[in-house]
Amino acid sequence: MSKPLTPQELHNLAMNHVGKDLEKRGFEFIAINSKLKKHPQFVCMDANKQYFFVIVKAVLLPDNANNYDVVWMESFKEHARDKNAKVLYAGVGLGNPNGEDLPIFLDQEYLIEYNGIQLIETNLN
Repeated sequence: MSKPLTPQELHNLAMNHVGKDLEKRGFEFIAINSKLKKHPQFVCMDANKQYFFVIVKAVLLPDNANNYDVVWMESFKEHARDKNAKVLYAGVGLGNPNGEDLPIFLDQEYLIEYNGIQLIETNLN
């Protein structure tokens, strides 16, 4: 019998989807941090040598993966400005196709809602 994915495993699943998207977009990976609640998950560089801090957030559907903690994000944006990096946010919604109250199981189909990567403006407000 399959076991439900842990929060860390759900986070890793979301990171795999986002990592493939970043790779497809031509980013070079400088560092990867897959520990839950450690940010950023990816430090990348584009072709122009611009650094990007990528935050990945996995949520269980029907929660909206595009929502993030705005107050926390302000402090993270300050960290990015200090390092001359831009901030990208990637929310990933995951769910069980047989019902939103059911867990996601290892080696079984799952639903994914991923709207791509959002650039978070780091300008001072």
